[in-house]
Amino acid sequence: MRLKDKVAVVTGGGRGLGRSICLALAREGSSVVVSDIDVQSAKKVACEVKEIGSEALAIRTDVTSGKEVDALMEAAAEDSGRVDILVNNAGICWVGKVEEMSEQDWDRVMAVNLKGTFLCSKAVIKFMKGKGWGRIVNMASAAGKTGGLLVGANYSVSKAGVICFTKSLAKELAPYGITVNAVAPGLIDTDMTRSFPKGAVASTLKSLPLGRMGSSEDVARAVLFLISEDAGYITGEILDVNGGMVMD
Repeated sequence: MRLKDKVAVVTGGGRGLGRSICLALAREGSSVVVSDIDVQSAKKVACEVKEIGSEALAIRTDVTSGKEVDALMEAAAEDSGRVDILVNNAGICWVGKVEEMSEQDWDRVMAVNLKGTFLCSKAVIKFMKGKGWGRIVNMASAAGKTGGLLVGANYSVSKAGVICFTKSLAKELAPYGITVNAVAPGLIDTDMTRSFPKGAVASTLKSLPLGRMGSSEDVARAVLFLISEDAGYITGEILDVNGGMVMD
């Protein structure tokens, strides 16, 4: 078990990518704090983590609130005094044209996807610095590199911000033994992509070199790699998991 005795916090851990990431961490021996704004879904995933044999805690958190985020990290560190791993997975998507987008639509996506990543990362730093080791993995998107095809501009811009934030924070925290990386999924089979127009998804899939959607487990394995010692000399990296949609 590569993550035995580690403590991980996963935001947006109650479903989809977050759930798969929580379970992948648990299989490697990590204790998992499942954070989600929907606490019932977080509790269900925490139960699954416990069934695997790892410790788990479910906490309701609005990642746009600095006060709630600080409370999340304090609760995660309460027993051991440490938070070793943070996966900033919480996010929302908006689909539509700029001319249809309200100011509130723009602000909400930015608040959850970008501000939430900033707040959680800031709150966890003190716990990682004290141990001289830490792993932060942010959830970006292929849309943050391309502008997106099936999502709104606010989503694409928020994920481009996550990419730049990842690189900036990686430079800042490297002297303390903390790596900061991101995973940039493409078309992954989740509730979000299932809500996209089927014709548009089918058309996009035809252009993919691998010719299929990815799974949430594909993303979880990429996250697990960036957390592992196998990636100990990697920081500031944006790891594409997109079937060849973006090659850079």
